[in-house]
Amino acid sequence: MADTTQPEPTDSGESAAQPSAPAAASKPSKPAKPSKDEKRAERLARQITAFATGHGGGAEGQIAHIGRGSVRIALVGADGEWGVLVAPSQESARRAAEIAGLTLQDAFDGELAAKVRTGPYEWARMAGIQLGGPGNPPAPAS
Repeated sequence: MADTTQPEPTDSGESAAQPSAPAAASKPSKPAKPSKDEKRAERLARQITAFATGHGGGAEGQIAHIGRGSVRIALVGADGEWGVLVAPSQESARRAAEIAGLTLQDAFDGELAAKVRTGPYEWARMAGIQLGGPGNPPAPAS
């Protein structure tokens, strides 16, 4: 039995290449484009990472539904500063937290709430709303 990958000698002593089956023209496949939700999650993850980096190198968070098509990602940095991001869905919020390595808490109370550092502005706003303190600053004149 002859090996079909080796050229066989002809009567003249030269090797003649056997025609092989046509090679399938395989183009390298393009990587699948990320979905809209995946792009949003990646953008949110970059924002979470930037927040964590700017506030002590770490952060914790909590995800909560805030209305139709909106999910809040509450962030608390290692230094006690806090911030909020809004995601379009629970899935994209959870995916963003996973990509960024964010530790998620079930609720914004207990240990997570105790880590939040508030300043004079927040205290004045809370007192102003509840106790008749200073109101909202006037809107800038146009």
